[in-house]
Amino acid sequence: MKRWIPLLAALAVATPLYAQPVTPPAAEAGAMSEGVVRKIDAANARITLRHGPIANLDMPGMTMVFRVLPPELLKAVKVGDKVKFHAEDINGAFTVTAIQPAR
Repeated sequence: MKRWIPLLAALAVATPLYAQPVTPPAAEAGAMSEGVVRKIDAANARITLRHGPIANLDMPGMTMVFRVLPPELLKAVKVGDKVKFHAEDINGAFTVTAIQPAR
């Protein structure tokens, strides 16, 4: 029994040393990504962005077309703008839900 007490105490102290920090889902969900507007299709509410990694979607940087909801967001940007945006997977479609010119 005397051998178990120090062992259990050591395990209780050592366990947190190996714990990985976890990004709270709420913080990750609201994260903004950076990109450049390549094309705007206002008639179909779509935007083509060359973007860096999108953390909340676990997506590497690339150029791709996104749906935009609400479509009025497209009025705030133009082709060539550097932007910050938030994208989500909504019913299987990658969708920009917030976008603004980068400063």
